[in-house]
Amino acid sequence: MATKKFKIPKALGACADLLYTMRAERHALQRQVDDMKKNETELKDYIIANLPKSKASGVSGKQANAQVKSTPVPTVADWDKLQKYIKKTGAFDLIQRRLNAKAVEERWNDKKTVPGVESFTKVDVSCTKL
Repeated sequence: MATKKFKIPKALGACADLLYTMRAERHALQRQVDDMKKNETELKDYIIANLPKSKASGVSGKQANAQVKSTPVPTVADWDKLQKYIKKTGAFDLIQRRLNAKAVEERWNDKKTVPGVESFTKVDVSCTKL
């Protein structure tokens, strides 16, 4: 499906109105997508709950085949042990590099510095209905 080229209005007031309208439309569509995702999850849960009872590894309809697959997922049972292991071996690839913004903000509010961390100013637009 071809989409027409998006055109930004020249007047800033019209831009604000269009931004509000577009965001409202996107939110309405997102609610529909969220409902569809919920229904998909219910179907998956139903298949998972009922397929093993029938001793089948999968089931086929007229359009699709569904199989229940099991995959091991790592989860931390003891953070202290994991942290000691990482420090000892330098295996930092076991964890993701992500800053806890809330924890940093709390330290900054207490006038503490966090070495290696700096700030940048995020600029955004707030758009509310009149």
